[in-house]
Amino acid sequence: MLRLGWMQPGMLPCRTDAREADESDRRGMGYGNVSERRSAPPQIGVTSVILALESEAHGHARCRLWLPLVQRTREPFKGMWALPGGQLQANRSLEESAFATLASTTDLHPTYLEQLYTFGDPMRSSNGIPMVSVCYWALLDHTDLGAELGTAANAHNVRWFPVDDLPELAFDHTTIVEYALWRLRHRMDAPNVVRQLIAEPFTLGQLRDVVEAVLGEELDLANFRRKMLASHTLEDTGEVAREGRRRPAALYRFADHAEEEGFAFFAEHASGNLHGARGTLQVDSPDDVLSALMPHA
Repeated sequence: MLRLGWMQPGMLPCRTDAREADESDRRGMGYGNVSERRSAPPQIGVTSVILALESEAHGHARCRLWLPLVQRTREPFKGMWALPGGQLQANRSLEESAFATLASTTDLHPTYLEQLYTFGDPMRSSNGIPMVSVCYWALLDHTDLGAELGTAANAHNVRWFPVDDLPELAFDHTTIVEYALWRLRHRMDAPNVVRQLIAEPFTLGQLRDVVEAVLGEELDLANFRRKMLASHTLEDTGEVAREGRRRPAALYRFADHAEEEGFAFFAEHASGNLHGARGTLQVDSPDDVLSALMPHA
């Protein structure tokens, strides 16, 4: 069985719109021209990328990664979709601001957020004032989803979207999403990340579906089975699961030594360069920003 809960591609409750750069846009009106705005002190905001996995058991042939977006209700980019975000508040830390803006824009309350990257291209602001955005991210597990999706309502400007079918995003948020996916794919060799995505016991077919959803590409089941069994990171539970009309499939769990062995096979398929909406973001190492996506015990 998959660990992550399923979701409808519908709406989430919300209270406000995405506010990244709104405050700086209003402040920008006090500067006479673009040149003066470019020399102004940078504004600091926080942005969140929340990823969740949808089970194939609820109307889809395969698992898919989803994320919540907020439809902007004012300029700039009025009517466009954006990541949840807002201004850094003077009485809160970066992390506290990230939690607060995420809650106020989407009503999501993850148990943790990890700092992903800081985006500060001088041209990313729409009004000329430098805008630095400190980005956070998280994977929602089945506990988080169960709590949050149980309160879902027909909110008018917050919606879950599959990461492989996103609308055009405001600001440089397409680049931010692509970087988050790049980071996640390069963390798939970490057992604590893989274990966050699927609950034990599981079939090799279920594990492959999860990996395909994250990597964004299809994997040959026979080749996947051969490499996973040869890696000695899985243990056969001796039990089987029936999947439709197919013959019973063996159920597996992660071996105790999987933490040391890792899952290098998953990371083999991750690309080395990230091509964003505004040029190419070159990253030398998947560990140069964070050493892990998931919190350690």
